[in-house]
Amino acid sequence: MNRLSQEAFNILQIEIQTHMSRDLAWQVQREIVLRRLEKLTLQEGTPLGHADLRDAIVDLLPDFKEKAIRAAAIANRPPSSRWTGIKLGIPFKVRLALMALGTTIGGVLIANLPIPAIRFPVAQAAPFLLTPSYVSMDHHYRRAITLVEQADQLVNQSTAFEDLELGSTKVKDAQQHLDALPVWFLGQYPTAYCQWSNCYWRFTQDEFRAARQDVARMEATLFQEHNARTELVKAEQALADAKQALQQAKGAERRKTISEWQGAIDSLEQIPSQTLAGRMAQEKLVVAKRDFEQTTGAEVAHTLSTNLIGAAKQFATAAQHPDQKPPHDVGQLRAIEDLWEEAIAPLIKISERDADYPEAQKLLVTYKKARAYVKIQLQAEEESTRAYGKAQQLTQQLMTNAENPFTMNRAQVSSRLQTIIQELEKVKQGTTPYTDAQTLIESAKKRLN
Repeated sequence: MNRLSQEAFNILQIEIQTHMSRDLAWQVQREIVLRRLEKLTLQEGTPLGHADLRDAIVDLLPDFKEKAIRAAAIANRPPSSRWTGIKLGIPFKVRLALMALGTTIGGVLIANLPIPAIRFPVAQAAPFLLTPSYVSMDHHYRRAITLVEQADQLVNQSTAFEDLELGSTKVKDAQQHLDALPVWFLGQYPTAYCQWSNCYWRFTQDEFRAARQDVARMEATLFQEHNARTELVKAEQALADAKQALQQAKGAERRKTISEWQGAIDSLEQIPSQTLAGRMAQEKLVVAKRDFEQTTGAEVAHTLSTNLIGAAKQFATAAQHPDQKPPHDVGQLRAIEDLWEEAIAPLIKISERDADYPEAQKLLVTYKKARAYVKIQLQAEEESTRAYGKAQQLTQQLMTNAENPFTMNRAQVSSRLQTIIQELEKVKQGTTPYTDAQTLIESAKKRLN
């Protein structure tokens, strides 16, 4: 007779395959257990009992269901020794008692079904029947709160990637325990159960929602940490590849490799500093920049300063040749001012040690003068626009009052015309309303004469 029957093997195999999991290590352990059981089906000898089957499984799969092991142990017995109530001739009273016990257990199971239409009436009429549910809820509640606190420490106070990996496991476990809680039943306080179990029943919708939110935030943090770690690994690999390639690169290939090295450093700087990978990247940046400067020296500095000067000239060209001819309105002048700001910014980054520093300073003086001139134009345009707008408003008021000759005399009209002329004279030459202002001044002076 085989030590493990095919029927018992099928029971264990189904249970193992039903709980396909999470990581590679668990899958390897599962395959080892399956191979171990397959060998036992081929071996001749005394059939394995419950203890033997348990020893063959739980050393690698400690959370394997005891129920499945018991079922397999029964199936592995010889047919003549399997227990059945009818074949062993159990007395009628015993069978009747077993039936009554089964009916009671079935009733309790039905009462504890997670269905509001069943659970609420039972909670009002016979709350003691819900003891299994209360025990389960108390267990899941305690585990969920504990796991959320542990996960919070591991995720939000992490010092190593191992902390994040363990924190991820804790978050998943906490989520499973929260999912096991019937949200719609959290408000039912189990007075009878808590009297003898000393439970601290604090189930509320707000607390449950807060735990859910904590888990969601930690999942988002873990997602961000995972992405940051991926970027850190990529940047470190690019940095190592660039260092190695630079040793043999020459000419244009060398410049390309230096650019790739700089790109790897830029990638390290872009990793979010609030993540663990970001904090590690900041430490690595100090060493990476030092090595970069020592290795590339003046070659890199010259390349960088040349690029900065080229970028500054591009913005200066755009500022000197706007889309429309002068005079420019306020919006156009502000756009030109921004272009001069963009032209100045790259030049400021060039240090005194760079060979291109004198050229950069020369351009910087020119660009700052141009920016100052634009600021003056902008101020003049704003003041002229306001003055012209006020003159138009006064002109409109005068025309409205002039429709009724009895409301104003000639002296009043002359006074208002003089005020309009004074406002129009504030419009400066070279601004957009200047031409129209001069036309209005001539017209107002003619009316005064």
